[in-house]
Amino acid sequence: MRARLSTTFRSLQVRNYRLFAAGQLVKLVGVWMMFTTQDWLVLQLSGNSPTALGLVTALQFAPVLLLTLYGGKLADRYDKRRLLLAANAAYGTASLMLATLVATGVVRLWHVFVFAAVLGMSNAIETPVRQAFVSELVGRQLLPNALALSAATFNSARIVGPALAGLAIALLGTGPVFLISTAATLAPVVGLAQMRPAELYREALPSPDQRAQASIVNGLRHVWQRPDLLLPIALLLVVGLAGFNFQVSLALLAKTVFHTGAASFGLFSTALAVGALGGALAGSGRRARPSVYLVLGSGVGFSVAEAVAGLAPTFWTMAALLALTGFLMVFYAQASNQRVQMGVDSAYRGRVMALYVLVFLGTNPPGAILNGWFAEVLGARACLYLGGLVSLVATLGALGYQLHRTGARIRLQVRPMPRFYVVQPVK
Repeated sequence: MRARLSTTFRSLQVRNYRLFAAGQLVKLVGVWMMFTTQDWLVLQLSGNSPTALGLVTALQFAPVLLLTLYGGKLADRYDKRRLLLAANAAYGTASLMLATLVATGVVRLWHVFVFAAVLGMSNAIETPVRQAFVSELVGRQLLPNALALSAATFNSARIVGPALAGLAIALLGTGPVFLISTAATLAPVVGLAQMRPAELYREALPSPDQRAQASIVNGLRHVWQRPDLLLPIALLLVVGLAGFNFQVSLALLAKTVFHTGAASFGLFSTALAVGALGGALAGSGRRARPSVYLVLGSGVGFSVAEAVAGLAPTFWTMAALLALTGFLMVFYAQASNQRVQMGVDSAYRGRVMALYVLVFLGTNPPGAILNGWFAEVLGARACLYLGGLVSLVATLGALGYQLHRTGARIRLQVRPMPRFYVVQPVK
């Protein structure tokens, strides 16, 4: 067990990464508390409107569509650590302004809409820079482990944040919860300020002429010419649009299908995040680049699990299926992330990861509105079972394309243990 734990958390031996991970964990707990409280506040202010909930989610992620690629270009041109300091400081300032409105009782629905968009702008710049910065913290050998631990940090916050928010809303009300979450979002600024730049694994910044050549168009062209990068990113576009909008569906399921309160709503998010944490840790021992078939196979598993969860008859059955769905969702997303990160040239890392983030998060605005409409017409369950079915069709289509392109075949082994394996063509 000691050896296993040493392998799982080996990136934490690096001081700069420890500071980074600690700051992110504290911030993300606050962010998920804010997200959960914000959704509950929107339902209160709008009279339980699914459309309003979908709209605030869309506004929160809409800046990703406009600014993420620009953030990736900045990451390839300038010091990533300084960019992260500025973006996190801006996020904390905007959070404090919204928390003040809520705590003083003067908040209106349009205030929430405005600040959702403002906070989204900061995230749109910060996220691709942070994704590209991980490789500078640990170097290539520890990169798969560091990426897995970063995902584990994210999902640990998804466990703690919604659970704390649900209890805190019931005990304190929405105003104090917003203030607590705002204080937590400043933690990365402290960690980044204490890092030792000399211990970062990075090359010197390019000359001004070389920086000017790091354009968004060149980054997109690089991905287009790399099928091993293009396939996981393209598949994530469809799966993210159809299957990753749990922020809308879980609130609606808790309030309109199972008729629960704030604490039980937080339990759904926590169940999803518990499974997600397991999925992140399951990939922490990986040392090499994941194969495309691992990405596709985990995508099939996630799609099936989400579709089945949408048909769960009881509250506790839904919670159990959400845990399984969360495990497979993050295992799939993490395998995709590692395949892209470990396959991209360092000169293009910021822009390629910006495209990955754009696909991963940018599908939330249209997906949130689409799922809100599905819930209005077909009920809240449709967000899950339709999302799972669309994701399954897309993943099977990508698998068929990959097999056709390479000439490989899938075989079923019955003994000694049933499993599928890929047979590559003889050259």
